[in-house]
Amino acid sequence: MKILIQFPEGLKDKVFDYAKKLEEEGNEVYIDAHPTFGACDLAIEEAKTLKVDKLIHFGHAEYGHDRLPKDLGFEVEYNEYKIEAPLNLLPESLDYLKDYGVIGLVTTVQHQHQLSEIKEFYEKNGKSIMIGKPYGLARKEGQVLGCDVGSATTIDKSVDAFVYFGGGVFHPLGAVIATTKPFLIIDPFNGEVKFIDYMREQYSKRRKGLIMSSINAKKFGLLVSTKNGQYNKALADLLKKKIESSGLQAEILITNTFDFGSIDNMIDIDAFVNTACPRIAIDDVDRIRKPLLDANELMEVLKIKEDSEKLKEIAESGSRS
Repeated sequence: MKILIQFPEGLKDKVFDYAKKLEEEGNEVYIDAHPTFGACDLAIEEAKTLKVDKLIHFGHAEYGHDRLPKDLGFEVEYNEYKIEAPLNLLPESLDYLKDYGVIGLVTTVQHQHQLSEIKEFYEKNGKSIMIGKPYGLARKEGQVLGCDVGSATTIDKSVDAFVYFGGGVFHPLGAVIATTKPFLIIDPFNGEVKFIDYMREQYSKRRKGLIMSSINAKKFGLLVSTKNGQYNKALADLLKKKIESSGLQAEILITNTFDFGSIDNMIDIDAFVNTACPRIAIDDVDRIRKPLLDANELMEVLKIKEDSEKLKEIAESGSRS
Protein backbone atom coordinates (compact mmCIF):
# COMPACT_ATOMS: atom_id res chain seq x y z
CA MET A 1 0.00 0.00 0.00
CA LYS A 2 1.21 3.52 -0.81
CA ILE A 3 0.83 5.74 2.28
CA LEU A 4 1.44 9.43 3.04
CA ILE A 5 1.89 10.21 6.74
CA GLN A 6 1.37 13.62 8.31
CA PHE A 7 2.58 14.58 11.79
CA PRO A 8 1.96 17.84 13.72
CA GLU A 9 4.87 20.06 14.70
CA GLY A 10 5.18 18.82 18.28
CA LEU A 11 5.43 15.19 17.17
CA LYS A 12 7.59 15.44 14.04
CA ASP A 13 10.52 13.89 15.90
CA LYS A 14 8.53 10.63 15.97
CA VAL A 15 7.64 10.53 12.27
CA PHE A 16 10.64 8.49 11.09
CA ASP A 17 10.11 5.67 13.59
CA TYR A 18 6.48 5.48 12.53
CA ALA A 19 7.44 5.49 8.84
CA LYS A 20 9.95 2.69 9.43
CA LYS A 21 7.29 0.59 11.13
CA LEU A 22 4.93 0.99 8.17
CA GLU A 23 7.71 0.19 5.71
CA GLU A 24 8.56 -3.00 7.61
CA GLU A 25 4.95 -4.03 7.08
CA GLY A 26 5.52 -3.82 3.32
CA ASN A 27 4.13 -0.35 2.63
CA GLU A 28 5.56 2.39 0.41
CA VAL A 29 5.71 5.40 2.73
CA TYR A 30 6.03 9.15 2.12
CA ILE A 31 6.35 11.83 4.81
CA ASP A 32 4.57 15.17 4.49
CA ALA A 33 7.00 17.97 5.40
CA HIS A 34 4.53 20.88 5.56
CA PRO A 35 3.66 22.54 8.85
CA THR A 36 0.52 20.85 10.18
CA PHE A 37 -1.85 22.96 12.28
CA GLY A 38 -4.51 20.41 13.15
CA ALA A 39 -6.98 17.89 11.83
CA CYS A 40 -8.42 20.70 9.68
CA ASP A 41 -5.16 20.73 7.74
CA LEU A 42 -4.90 17.49 5.76
CA ALA A 43 -2.24 17.05 3.06
CA ILE A 44 -4.89 16.37 0.43
CA GLU A 45 -3.14 17.83 -2.62
CA GLU A 46 0.10 16.06 -1.75
CA ALA A 47 -1.76 12.76 -1.37
CA LYS A 48 -3.48 13.26 -4.72
CA THR A 49 -0.20 14.11 -6.44
CA LEU A 50 1.44 10.97 -5.06
CA LYS A 51 -1.67 8.89 -5.87
CA VAL A 52 -1.54 7.22 -2.47
CA ASP A 53 -3.97 4.64 -1.15
CA LYS A 54 -4.09 6.17 2.31
CA LEU A 55 -3.33 9.41 4.12
CA ILE A 56 -2.59 8.93 7.82
CA HIS A 57 -2.98 12.08 9.91
CA PHE A 58 -1.30 11.59 13.25
CA GLY A 59 -1.90 13.37 16.56
CA HIS A 60 -5.46 14.66 16.17
CA ALA A 61 -8.96 13.26 16.40
CA GLU A 62 -11.23 13.23 13.36
CA TYR A 63 -12.41 16.74 12.55
CA GLY A 64 -15.39 17.62 10.41
CA HIS A 65 -14.87 14.56 8.20
CA ASP A 66 -17.98 15.55 6.24
CA ARG A 67 -16.00 18.55 4.98
CA LEU A 68 -13.74 16.31 2.90
CA PRO A 69 -14.33 16.11 -0.85
CA LYS A 70 -16.44 13.09 -1.82
CA ASP A 71 -14.07 11.96 -4.56
CA LEU A 72 -10.73 11.92 -2.74
CA GLY A 73 -9.65 8.61 -4.22
CA PHE A 74 -7.83 7.55 -1.07
CA GLU A 75 -8.60 6.63 2.53
CA VAL A 76 -8.06 9.09 5.38
CA GLU A 77 -7.08 7.67 8.75
CA TYR A 78 -6.76 9.68 11.96
CA ASN A 79 -4.40 8.37 14.64
CA GLU A 80 -4.81 10.14 17.95
CA TYR A 81 -1.82 10.59 20.21
CA LYS A 82 -2.70 9.97 23.84
CA ILE A 83 -0.46 11.26 26.59
CA GLU A 84 -0.61 9.89 30.11
CA ALA A 85 0.26 13.08 31.96
CA PRO A 86 0.89 13.05 35.73
CA LEU A 87 -2.01 14.16 37.92
CA ASN A 88 0.17 15.21 40.86
CA LEU A 89 -0.89 18.88 40.56
CA LEU A 90 -4.57 18.15 41.22
CA PRO A 91 -4.25 18.41 45.04
CA GLU A 92 -2.57 21.81 44.65
CA SER A 93 -5.40 23.00 42.42
CA LEU A 94 -7.90 22.50 45.25
CA ASP A 95 -6.47 25.58 47.00
CA TYR A 96 -7.33 27.66 43.92
CA LEU A 97 -10.81 26.14 43.67
CA LYS A 98 -11.83 26.33 47.33
CA ASP A 99 -14.51 28.96 46.65
CA TYR A 100 -16.05 27.14 43.67
CA GLY A 101 -18.42 24.18 43.94
CA VAL A 102 -19.28 23.34 40.33
CA ILE A 103 -16.30 22.85 38.04
CA GLY A 104 -16.27 22.50 34.25
CA LEU A 105 -13.46 20.32 32.88
CA VAL A 106 -11.86 20.84 29.46
CA THR A 107 -8.74 19.47 27.81
CA THR A 108 -7.20 18.47 24.47
CA VAL A 109 -7.63 15.16 22.68
CA GLN A 110 -4.26 14.01 24.08
CA HIS A 111 -5.67 14.00 27.63
CA GLN A 112 -9.39 13.48 27.02
CA HIS A 113 -9.07 9.87 28.19
CA GLN A 114 -7.86 11.17 31.59
CA LEU A 115 -10.94 13.29 32.26
CA SER A 116 -12.78 10.47 34.05
CA GLU A 117 -9.92 10.09 36.54
CA ILE A 118 -9.69 13.86 37.05
CA LYS A 119 -13.45 14.04 37.52
CA GLU A 120 -13.30 11.27 40.13
CA PHE A 121 -10.57 13.11 42.06
CA TYR A 122 -12.56 16.34 42.29
CA GLU A 123 -15.79 14.57 43.21
CA LYS A 124 -14.00 12.79 46.06
CA ASN A 125 -12.98 16.25 47.24
CA GLY A 126 -16.51 17.63 47.30
CA LYS A 127 -16.74 19.22 43.84
CA SER A 128 -19.55 18.81 41.34
CA ILE A 129 -18.14 18.23 37.87
CA MET A 130 -19.54 19.07 34.45
CA ILE A 131 -18.02 18.05 31.11
CA GLY A 132 -19.59 19.74 28.12
CA LYS A 133 -19.97 18.64 24.53
CA PRO A 134 -18.29 20.42 21.59
CA TYR A 135 -20.29 21.99 18.78
CA GLY A 136 -19.36 19.32 16.26
CA LEU A 137 -15.91 20.01 14.81
CA ALA A 138 -14.31 18.48 17.86
CA ARG A 139 -15.54 14.95 18.50
CA LYS A 140 -15.08 14.21 22.20
CA GLU A 141 -16.71 15.47 25.38
CA GLY A 142 -14.56 18.02 27.16
CA GLN A 143 -12.32 18.49 24.12
CA VAL A 144 -11.50 22.04 23.03
CA LEU A 145 -10.01 23.13 19.73
CA GLY A 146 -9.00 26.56 18.57
CA CYS A 147 -12.17 26.58 16.46
CA ASP A 148 -14.53 24.63 18.74
CA VAL A 149 -14.85 25.59 22.40
CA GLY A 150 -18.40 24.29 22.78
CA SER A 151 -17.29 21.98 25.58
CA ALA A 152 -16.81 25.15 27.64
CA THR A 153 -19.43 27.59 26.34
CA THR A 154 -22.32 25.13 26.55
CA ILE A 155 -21.85 24.80 30.32
CA ASP A 156 -20.63 28.33 31.10
CA LYS A 157 -23.89 29.33 32.81
CA SER A 158 -23.96 26.18 34.91
CA VAL A 159 -20.47 26.14 36.41
CA ASP A 160 -18.66 28.30 38.96
CA ALA A 161 -15.21 27.89 37.39
CA PHE A 162 -13.34 26.00 34.68
CA VAL A 163 -10.29 23.76 34.85
CA TYR A 164 -8.18 23.11 31.77
CA PHE A 165 -5.76 20.18 32.05
CA GLY A 166 -2.95 20.15 29.52
CA GLY A 167 0.10 21.94 28.19
CA GLY A 168 0.32 25.63 27.34
CA VAL A 169 -2.40 28.22 26.82
CA PHE A 170 -2.99 27.86 23.06
CA HIS A 171 -5.98 25.53 23.37
CA PRO A 172 -7.66 27.04 26.43
CA LEU A 173 -7.28 30.63 25.19
CA GLY A 174 -10.24 30.38 22.83
CA ALA A 175 -12.36 28.92 25.64
CA VAL A 176 -11.28 31.65 28.06
CA ILE A 177 -12.29 34.39 25.64
CA ALA A 178 -15.68 32.77 24.93
CA THR A 179 -16.65 32.14 28.58
CA THR A 180 -17.27 34.30 31.65
CA LYS A 181 -16.15 32.25 34.68
CA PRO A 182 -12.78 31.95 36.46
CA PHE A 183 -10.49 29.78 34.35
CA LEU A 184 -7.75 27.68 35.94
CA ILE A 185 -5.10 25.89 33.91
CA ILE A 186 -3.18 22.90 35.22
CA ASP A 187 -0.08 22.33 33.11
CA PRO A 188 1.43 18.96 34.07
CA PHE A 189 4.49 19.54 31.87
CA ASN A 190 5.83 22.76 33.36
CA GLY A 191 4.30 22.23 36.82
CA GLU A 192 2.13 25.32 36.62
CA VAL A 193 -1.28 26.00 38.17
CA LYS A 194 -2.74 29.46 37.58
CA PHE A 195 -5.85 31.43 36.67
CA ILE A 196 -5.80 32.94 33.18
CA ASP A 197 -9.21 34.63 32.98
CA TYR A 198 -7.42 38.01 33.04
CA MET A 199 -6.75 37.30 29.36
CA ARG A 200 -10.38 38.10 28.54
CA GLU A 201 -9.88 41.79 29.34
CA GLN A 202 -6.59 41.90 27.47
CA TYR A 203 -8.21 40.36 24.42
CA SER A 204 -11.22 42.68 24.59
CA LYS A 205 -9.05 45.80 24.75
CA ARG A 206 -6.91 44.64 21.86
CA ARG A 207 -9.93 43.84 19.67
CA LYS A 208 -11.54 47.21 20.40
CA GLY A 209 -8.30 48.88 19.37
CA LEU A 210 -8.24 46.96 16.08
CA ILE A 211 -11.85 47.91 15.36
CA MET A 212 -11.18 51.60 15.97
CA SER A 213 -8.02 51.49 13.84
CA SER A 214 -10.13 50.12 10.95
CA ILE A 215 -12.76 52.85 10.97
CA ASN A 216 -11.09 54.82 8.19
CA ALA A 217 -10.29 51.76 6.06
CA LYS A 218 -11.44 52.01 2.45
CA LYS A 219 -10.06 48.74 1.07
CA PHE A 220 -10.30 45.36 2.81
CA GLY A 221 -8.45 42.11 2.10
CA LEU A 222 -10.50 38.98 2.82
CA LEU A 223 -8.23 36.06 3.79
CA VAL A 224 -9.46 32.67 2.56
CA SER A 225 -7.63 29.42 3.34
CA THR A 226 -7.78 26.40 1.03
CA LYS A 227 -7.21 23.98 3.94
CA ASN A 228 -10.01 21.42 3.94
CA GLY A 229 -11.32 22.33 7.40
CA GLN A 230 -10.85 26.08 7.06
CA TYR A 231 -12.07 26.87 3.53
CA ASN A 232 -14.95 29.35 3.72
CA LYS A 233 -15.21 31.21 0.44
CA ALA A 234 -18.98 31.52 0.93
CA LEU A 235 -18.36 33.74 3.96
CA ALA A 236 -15.77 35.76 2.06
CA ASP A 237 -18.24 36.30 -0.82
CA LEU A 238 -20.90 37.48 1.62
CA LEU A 239 -18.53 39.87 3.39
CA LYS A 240 -17.31 41.23 0.05
CA LYS A 241 -20.88 42.13 -0.88
CA LYS A 242 -21.41 43.77 2.53
CA ILE A 243 -18.26 45.84 2.13
CA GLU A 244 -19.04 46.90 -1.42
CA SER A 245 -22.63 47.79 -0.55
CA SER A 246 -21.12 50.24 1.95
CA GLY A 247 -19.28 51.98 -0.87
CA LEU A 248 -15.93 50.42 0.01
CA GLN A 249 -13.56 48.05 -1.78
CA ALA A 250 -12.77 44.40 -1.03
CA GLU A 251 -10.44 41.79 -2.49
CA ILE A 252 -10.45 38.03 -1.77
CA LEU A 253 -6.97 36.69 -1.01
CA ILE A 254 -6.55 32.91 -1.40
CA THR A 255 -3.72 30.80 0.03
CA ASN A 256 -3.10 27.53 1.85
CA THR A 257 -0.80 28.91 4.55
CA PHE A 258 -0.74 32.62 5.31
CA ASP A 259 2.66 34.27 4.93
CA PHE A 260 2.14 37.52 6.79
CA GLY A 261 5.37 38.99 5.46
CA SER A 262 4.01 38.58 1.94
CA ILE A 263 0.56 39.83 2.95
CA ASP A 264 2.17 42.94 4.45
CA ASN A 265 3.48 43.76 0.96
CA MET A 266 -0.09 44.40 -0.19
CA ILE A 267 0.23 48.02 0.90
CA ASP A 268 -3.02 49.13 -0.80
CA ILE A 269 -5.05 47.09 1.70
CA ASP A 270 -6.10 49.12 4.75
CA ALA A 271 -7.38 46.19 6.86
CA PHE A 272 -7.59 42.42 6.58
CA VAL A 273 -10.48 40.13 7.50
CA ASN A 274 -9.94 36.48 8.47
CA THR A 275 -12.40 33.83 7.27
CA ALA A 276 -10.19 30.82 8.02
CA CYS A 277 -9.19 29.37 11.41
CA PRO A 278 -10.61 31.76 14.05
CA ARG A 279 -7.36 31.58 15.96
CA ILE A 280 -5.59 33.52 13.20
CA ALA A 281 -7.42 36.68 14.26
CA ILE A 282 -6.41 35.98 17.86
CA ASP A 283 -2.83 34.75 17.62
CA ASP A 284 -1.43 36.46 14.54
CA VAL A 285 -2.51 40.10 14.88
CA ASP A 286 1.00 41.14 15.91
CA ARG A 287 2.56 39.55 12.80
CA ILE A 288 0.94 42.02 10.42
CA ARG A 289 1.14 45.81 10.25
CA LYS A 290 -2.47 46.42 9.24
CA PRO A 291 -5.51 45.58 11.41
CA LEU A 292 -6.63 41.92 11.24
CA LEU A 293 -10.34 41.51 11.99
CA ASP A 294 -12.76 38.60 12.20
CA ALA A 295 -16.14 38.67 10.44
CA ASN A 296 -18.07 40.00 13.43
CA GLU A 297 -15.58 42.79 13.97
CA LEU A 298 -15.82 43.76 10.31
CA MET A 299 -19.58 44.06 10.66
CA GLU A 300 -19.06 46.29 13.69
CA VAL A 301 -16.69 48.48 11.69
CA LEU A 302 -19.25 48.79 8.87
CA LYS A 303 -21.99 49.63 11.36
CA ILE A 304 -19.89 52.38 12.95
CA LYS A 305 -19.13 53.78 9.49
CA GLU A 306 -22.82 53.72 8.57
CA ASP A 307 -23.86 55.45 11.80
CA SER A 308 -21.14 58.05 11.31
CA GLU A 309 -22.38 58.85 7.81
CA LYS A 310 -25.95 59.21 9.07
CA LEU A 311 -24.85 61.60 11.81
CA LYS A 312 -22.88 63.58 9.26
CA GLU A 313 -25.93 63.87 6.99
CA ILE A 314 -28.09 65.01 9.91
CA ALA A 315 -25.52 67.61 10.92
CA GLU A 316 -25.19 68.93 7.36
CA SER A 317 -28.98 69.04 6.98
CA GLY A 318 -29.29 71.03 10.20
CA SER A 319 -26.64 73.52 9.18
CA ARG A 320 -28.41 74.17 5.87
CA SER A 321 -31.75 74.78 7.57
